[in-house]
Amino acid sequence: MEITIYRDPPLAQNESTLPAATYNLAHTLLARSPGALFVPIRSMQFLAVVDREEIVFVDHLQKSLAVIAWQHFRPQARDALDEPVCYEAVYYREDGVEIMRQLQPAFARALADFAGKERPEGVARVLKFERKSAPD
Repeated sequence: MEITIYRDPPLAQNESTLPAATYNLAHTLLARSPGALFVPIRSMQFLAVVDREEIVFVDHLQKSLAVIAWQHFRPQARDALDEPVCYEAVYYREDGVEIMRQLQPAFARALADFAGKERPEGVARVLKFERKSAPD
């Protein structure tokens, strides 16, 4: 799937943190996908587009316009994998700050739902190894 997302000039931006579980899950799912990861946030009628550099959120009414972008993630600044990750939130709509209050927890739930629906590519099976007797 290919999508083109346009951006108006940013109206505001601020520093924020993403819980470690959300960041780690997003990047685990991204590593398993061919290219970008598309995560529907049904509760808000948004789509999250996750790539290696940022997460961009678009509204279902204007699918080609960015509403919010999370950029400049700094996972290397944390001391442990369970610490939150700092990033910069960029708002392209007047109501971006209000949307942001709901977006982070809704994105975490949508990621968990997405991960739960993921299907393994093959069927797992246990291999039997024959025991060899020790040489005398």
